Amino acid sequence: MKYADSGVNIDVATRALAKAKEAVRGTWDQRVRNELGAFGGIFEPEPGAPLLVASVDGVGTKVMLARLTGRYDTVGEDLVNHCVDDILVQGAEPLFFLDYFATSQLVEHVLPAIIEGFARGCRRNGCALLGGETAEMPGVYGPGEFDLAGTVVGQVMAEHVIDGSRITAGDQVWGLPSTGLHTNGYSLARAALLEQGGFAVGDKPAELGGVTVGDALLAVHRSYLADVRAIWEQHGREAVHGLVHITGGGFYDNIPRVVPDGLCVHLDPTAWTVPPVFGLIAEHGGVEAAEMHRVFNMGVGMVVLTGPDTDLAGVGGAMLMGEVKAGPDKVDLPL
Repeated sequence: MKYADSGVNIDVATRALAKAKEAVRGTWDQRVRNELGAFGGIFEPEPGAPLLVASVDGVGTKVMLARLTGRYDTVGEDLVNHCVDDILVQGAEPLFFLDYFATSQLVEHVLPAIIEGFARGCRRNGCALLGGETAEMPGVYGPGEFDLAGTVVGQVMAEHVIDGSRITAGDQVWGLPSTGLHTNGYSLARAALLEQGGFAVGDKPAELGGVTVGDALLAVHRSYLADVRAIWEQHGREAVHGLVHITGGGFYDNIPRVVPDGLCVHLDPTAWTVPPVFGLIAEHGGVEAAEMHRVFNMGVGMVVLTGPDTDLAGVGGAMLMGEVKAGPDKVDLPL
C-alpha cells in the first residue's frame, strides 16, 4: 500500500503548487523575507522591526479519529503545536493564534471541547488565542463531520532567523522524539489499521503494550518550543544551524527544504527507536520502508542540525542520528 492508495497523492500536490508559484510571487514586495517552500512566511513590517513569521495548517483526517473515539479535546491542541513548530524552525516564537472550525451542524458539546484544545495549546506555548471563525455548512460536510484550520503568527529578530545557510559539512544531525503520528499520514494509517487490519479504535493490539488503537493515533502532536529554547539557553542561538519539522513528506521531502545545495544529510536508521504504532501500520498495510519514511515522522518530529562540537544529549530526548556531508542528494537514508 502507498499513500496514494488511501486517496492522498503527494506528487500531484507538489506539481499543482509548482504551477501556482508565479501567482504567489506576484503578490510579494521587498518586505517578504523568505523563499517559496519555507515552513513559514517571513514578513518585515518596517525596517529594523522584529520580523513576523506566520504559518497556516490543519490536522488532516485526524478529525475522523476524533469522531470515531468521541474525543474532541485533543485535535485543537494538535493544530496549535503543529503551527508553532512550523515557525519555530525559522527561529520564531509565537505571539497569537487564529482558528477556523467548519461543520455540517454545530453540536453543543463538540465545539467547546475543540476550543478548549486550542486554548490549552496556546497556554502551553505562551501565545494568545486571538480569535477565530465558526462555520455551519450542511451539504458541504455530512452529519457529524467537521474540519479545523489554524494560523499562528510569531516574531524573530532578523539576526536570529534560522534559514539553513549556516549548515556545513561536518555538522551533526540530532532528532527530537515524536509522540506518534502527530498530524500527518492519517488517511494511510486509517486504511492500514481500520480497513486492512480490521482493528476498531478500542482494540488493544499486543504491539501497542495495552494502549488502544484510538489512543495511539490520537497522541497529541508535540510542541518543540520548550526544547529548542533549552538548546538556545544552554548552547546559544548560534549553535543551531538548521531545524526541520518532520511533517507531511517525512524525511525525504522536509529535510531538503532546509539543507543548502551541495550538502547531504546522512541518517542512520538504527540510531533511534521507531514507536510500535508505525510497525503496526507497515505490517497491516503492507507499506514499504521508504514509503513509511516519506509519509510519517517514524518517531522523530524535529531534526536539529548543529556544529560538530555541540552536544544535545539530554535535551528533550535528543538522539544523535547522523551527520552532514558533501553530496548532491540532500538526504541519504539507507533502509
